[in-house]
Amino acid sequence: MLALRKSLDRGYFDHGWLKTYHSFSFGEYFDPERIAFRNLRVINEDVVAGGRGFGMHPHRDMEILTYIVSGALEHKDNMGNGAIIRPGEVQYMSAGTGVLHSEANPSPEDCHLLQIWILPRKSGGPPIYDQRAFDVGPMTRVAAPDDDPACGGSIPIRADASIYAGKMPAGSEQEISLRYGYGWFQLITGSVEITTSSHGAVNVIRMSPGDGLAIREENSVRMRVIGDQNAEALFFDLP
Repeated sequence: MLALRKSLDRGYFDHGWLKTYHSFSFGEYFDPERIAFRNLRVINEDVVAGGRGFGMHPHRDMEILTYIVSGALEHKDNMGNGAIIRPGEVQYMSAGTGVLHSEANPSPEDCHLLQIWILPRKSGGPPIYDQRAFDVGPMTRVAAPDDDPACGGSIPIRADASIYAGKMPAGSEQEISLRYGYGWFQLITGSVEITTSSHGAVNVIRMSPGDGLAIREENSVRMRVIGDQNAEALFFDLP
């Protein structure tokens, strides 16, 4: 079963220095029907103006990942970490018992990013920071459960979820498997069709930039990039 979440149906705020879309309830945006999807709690698509950012603030008991689409973001935290995150890199914080951090755009150009929060499988534990660069191609696994022996070069996270980043050329197709039968597809750029052929019928959903797609009780879906533009997306394989 597929359920489309159109881009313009998301919560949206323009704070001048920050333009932000919320796929799920967050901050001033509250929708009782959009609290989370499985253990995926937050997908915020942000554009941060040059020289601006989020001041030092706390988190706890949340798995937080940042995916940079364009521009750069500078990270600082009370664990002593400091780094600049660029396209092709993924930042990870397991907030655990508590962490303080700031994120700021160090350049004059806008920074376009997606921030993701996933509920951990249990509370507590010391906070963790990780940041890795990936050669992102068609649906590359960038994060995986820390108890998965096939985690490979993915970032190990304290949650039962895998995250894939994909940069797909126009006209390409790919079969995407769902380990647990549930997933979320978040399209960043381009246009795609997602097709299922289970439950005795073929179901086709066309997606535009910013759209999200909830996937329920499916073993796999087929993704095809339509039009003459490449596509970029995130896919969440969820329990």
